[in-house]
Amino acid sequence: MPPYPSPTGSAASASASSTAVVRAAVADDLPAVAAILEPYVTGTAVTFDEQAPDVAAWRQRLVDLDARGLPFLVAEVDGAVVGYAYVSPWRPKAAYRYTVEDTIYLAPGAQGRGVGTMLLTALLEACARAGVRQVVAVVADDPAAAGSLPLHRRFGFEVAGVLRDVGVKHGRSVSTTLLQLSLA
Repeated sequence: MPPYPSPTGSAASASASSTAVVRAAVADDLPAVAAILEPYVTGTAVTFDEQAPDVAAWRQRLVDLDARGLPFLVAEVDGAVVGYAYVSPWRPKAAYRYTVEDTIYLAPGAQGRGVGTMLLTALLEACARAGVRQVVAVVADDPAAAGSLPLHRRFGFEVAGVLRDVGVKHGRSVSTTLLQLSLA
Protein backbone atom coordinates (compact mmCIF):
# COMPACT_ATOMS: atom_id res chain seq x y z
CA MET A 1 0.00 0.00 0.00
CA PRO A 2 1.42 3.44 -0.87
CA PRO A 3 2.36 5.77 2.00
CA TYR A 4 -0.08 8.42 0.72
CA PRO A 5 -3.75 8.34 -0.24
CA SER A 6 -4.46 7.07 -3.73
CA PRO A 7 -6.31 9.52 -5.96
CA THR A 8 -9.85 8.78 -6.94
CA GLY A 9 -10.02 6.99 -10.27
CA SER A 10 -11.45 8.52 -13.40
CA ALA A 11 -12.15 7.54 -16.96
CA ALA A 12 -9.44 9.97 -18.09
CA SER A 13 -6.75 8.29 -16.01
CA ALA A 14 -7.94 4.87 -17.10
CA SER A 15 -7.66 5.81 -20.79
CA ALA A 16 -4.24 7.40 -20.31
CA SER A 17 -2.91 4.36 -18.47
CA SER A 18 -3.50 2.19 -21.52
CA THR A 19 -1.27 4.35 -23.72
CA ALA A 20 1.04 6.32 -21.42
CA VAL A 21 4.25 4.95 -19.96
CA VAL A 22 6.04 6.60 -17.04
CA ARG A 23 9.75 5.89 -16.73
CA ALA A 24 13.02 7.39 -15.53
CA ALA A 25 14.24 10.27 -17.68
CA VAL A 26 17.38 9.80 -19.76
CA ALA A 27 19.54 12.33 -21.59
CA ASP A 28 17.76 11.69 -24.90
CA ASP A 29 14.50 12.93 -23.32
CA LEU A 30 15.84 16.34 -22.42
CA PRO A 31 15.14 18.17 -25.71
CA ALA A 32 11.46 17.18 -25.31
CA VAL A 33 11.52 18.23 -21.64
CA ALA A 34 12.95 21.62 -22.62
CA ALA A 35 10.30 22.01 -25.32
CA ILE A 36 7.49 21.22 -22.86
CA LEU A 37 8.62 23.88 -20.37
CA GLU A 38 9.44 26.66 -22.87
CA PRO A 39 5.85 27.89 -23.52
CA TYR A 40 5.17 27.95 -19.77
CA VAL A 41 8.23 30.17 -19.30
CA THR A 42 7.43 32.55 -22.15
CA GLY A 43 3.65 32.73 -21.87
CA THR A 44 2.65 32.11 -18.26
CA ALA A 45 3.58 32.76 -14.65
CA VAL A 46 3.32 29.07 -13.76
CA THR A 47 7.10 29.02 -13.45
CA PHE A 48 9.11 31.93 -12.16
CA ASP A 49 11.86 31.11 -14.67
CA GLU A 50 12.22 34.07 -17.00
CA GLN A 51 14.38 32.21 -19.50
CA ALA A 52 13.76 28.62 -20.49
CA PRO A 53 16.59 26.30 -19.47
CA ASP A 54 18.48 24.86 -22.43
CA VAL A 55 19.25 21.18 -22.87
CA ALA A 56 22.66 21.58 -21.19
CA ALA A 57 20.96 22.97 -18.06
CA TRP A 58 18.49 20.09 -18.11
CA ARG A 59 21.37 17.63 -18.46
CA GLN A 60 23.02 19.13 -15.37
CA ARG A 61 19.73 18.90 -13.45
CA LEU A 62 19.34 15.23 -14.42
CA VAL A 63 22.91 14.45 -13.30
CA ASP A 64 22.45 16.36 -10.03
CA LEU A 65 19.15 14.68 -9.15
CA ASP A 66 20.53 11.26 -10.04
CA ALA A 67 23.56 11.86 -7.79
CA ARG A 68 21.17 12.76 -4.94
CA GLY A 69 19.06 9.65 -5.55
CA LEU A 70 16.02 11.76 -6.42
CA PRO A 71 13.58 10.83 -9.21
CA PHE A 72 13.25 12.55 -12.57
CA LEU A 73 10.50 10.89 -14.61
CA VAL A 74 8.96 11.31 -18.04
CA ALA A 75 5.61 10.21 -19.45
CA GLU A 76 5.51 8.89 -23.01
CA VAL A 77 2.50 8.44 -25.23
CA ASP A 78 3.08 6.62 -28.50
CA GLY A 79 6.85 7.03 -28.05
CA ALA A 80 6.74 10.82 -27.53
CA VAL A 81 7.57 12.50 -24.22
CA VAL A 82 4.42 14.42 -23.21
CA GLY A 83 5.21 15.27 -19.61
CA TYR A 84 7.81 15.14 -16.90
CA ALA A 85 8.07 15.22 -13.13
CA TYR A 86 10.93 15.45 -10.69
CA VAL A 87 11.67 16.47 -7.15
CA SER A 88 14.48 18.71 -5.98
CA PRO A 89 15.74 19.61 -2.53
CA TRP A 90 13.37 22.01 -0.76
CA ARG A 91 16.15 24.08 0.81
CA PRO A 92 19.96 23.76 0.86
CA LYS A 93 20.44 23.38 4.63
CA ALA A 94 21.11 19.83 5.84
CA ALA A 95 18.12 19.72 8.19
CA TYR A 96 15.83 19.85 5.14
CA ARG A 97 17.43 16.75 3.55
CA TYR A 98 14.22 14.67 3.76
CA THR A 99 12.00 17.38 2.24
CA VAL A 100 11.63 17.97 -1.49
CA GLU A 101 9.67 20.16 -3.89
CA ASP A 102 7.84 18.46 -6.72
CA THR A 103 7.63 19.73 -10.28
CA ILE A 104 5.23 18.43 -12.93
CA TYR A 105 4.69 19.79 -16.45
CA LEU A 106 2.61 18.42 -19.29
CA ALA A 107 2.51 19.21 -22.97
CA PRO A 108 -0.85 20.85 -23.85
CA GLY A 109 -2.14 17.74 -25.64
CA ALA A 110 -1.48 15.59 -22.57
CA GLN A 111 -3.56 17.68 -20.18
CA GLY A 112 -6.84 16.21 -18.96
CA ARG A 113 -5.87 12.66 -19.97
CA GLY A 114 -4.64 11.34 -16.61
CA VAL A 115 -0.96 11.75 -17.44
CA GLY A 116 -0.39 14.10 -14.51
CA THR A 117 -2.00 11.57 -12.18
CA MET A 118 0.26 8.84 -13.52
CA LEU A 119 3.35 11.02 -13.13
CA LEU A 120 2.50 12.10 -9.59
CA THR A 121 1.71 8.51 -8.56
CA ALA A 122 5.07 7.28 -9.83
CA LEU A 123 6.90 10.31 -8.42
CA LEU A 124 5.54 9.81 -4.91
CA GLU A 125 6.33 6.10 -5.02
CA ALA A 126 9.90 6.91 -6.08
CA CYS A 127 10.16 9.52 -3.32
CA ALA A 128 9.09 7.00 -0.70
CA ARG A 129 11.73 4.55 -1.96
CA ALA A 130 14.34 7.35 -1.79
CA GLY A 131 13.56 8.05 1.87
CA VAL A 132 11.77 11.35 1.32
CA ARG A 133 9.53 12.31 4.24
CA GLN A 134 7.86 15.53 3.09
CA VAL A 135 6.87 16.71 -0.38
CA VAL A 136 6.06 20.38 -0.98
CA ALA A 137 4.24 21.67 -4.05
CA VAL A 138 4.48 25.35 -4.96
CA VAL A 139 1.61 26.36 -7.24
CA ALA A 140 1.57 29.79 -8.85
CA ASP A 141 -1.61 31.84 -9.10
CA ASP A 142 -1.90 31.58 -12.88
CA PRO A 143 -4.73 30.20 -15.03
CA ALA A 144 -2.30 27.77 -16.68
CA ALA A 145 -1.81 26.10 -13.27
CA ALA A 146 -5.53 25.46 -12.74
CA GLY A 147 -5.13 21.68 -12.76
CA SER A 148 -2.24 21.57 -10.30
CA LEU A 149 -4.15 22.32 -7.09
CA PRO A 150 -6.85 19.68 -7.66
CA LEU A 151 -4.24 17.14 -8.76
CA HIS A 152 -2.21 17.56 -5.59
CA ARG A 153 -5.32 17.66 -3.38
CA ARG A 154 -6.46 14.28 -4.79
CA PHE A 155 -3.22 12.79 -3.46
CA GLY A 156 -3.75 14.21 0.01
CA PHE A 157 -1.59 17.32 -0.23
CA GLU A 158 -2.86 19.96 2.18
CA VAL A 159 -2.54 23.71 1.84
CA ALA A 160 0.28 24.85 4.11
CA GLY A 161 0.04 28.53 3.24
CA VAL A 162 -0.05 31.25 0.64
CA LEU A 163 2.85 33.52 -0.18
CA ARG A 164 1.33 36.71 -1.53
CA ASP A 165 2.91 38.63 -4.42
CA VAL A 166 6.26 36.85 -4.07
CA GLY A 167 6.99 36.90 -7.80
CA VAL A 168 6.66 39.39 -10.61
CA LYS A 169 6.31 38.00 -14.10
CA HIS A 170 4.89 39.45 -17.30
CA GLY A 171 4.27 42.72 -15.47
CA ARG A 172 2.08 41.36 -12.68
CA SER A 173 2.59 40.21 -9.12
CA VAL A 174 2.11 36.48 -8.61
CA SER A 175 1.25 34.65 -5.41
CA THR A 176 1.99 30.99 -4.71
CA THR A 177 0.10 28.37 -2.75
CA LEU A 178 2.22 25.93 -0.78
CA LEU A 179 0.90 22.40 -0.39
CA GLN A 180 2.49 19.65 1.66
CA LEU A 181 2.25 15.87 1.84
CA SER A 182 3.85 13.70 4.50
CA LEU A 183 5.19 10.37 3.28
CA ALA A 184 6.35 9.36 6.77
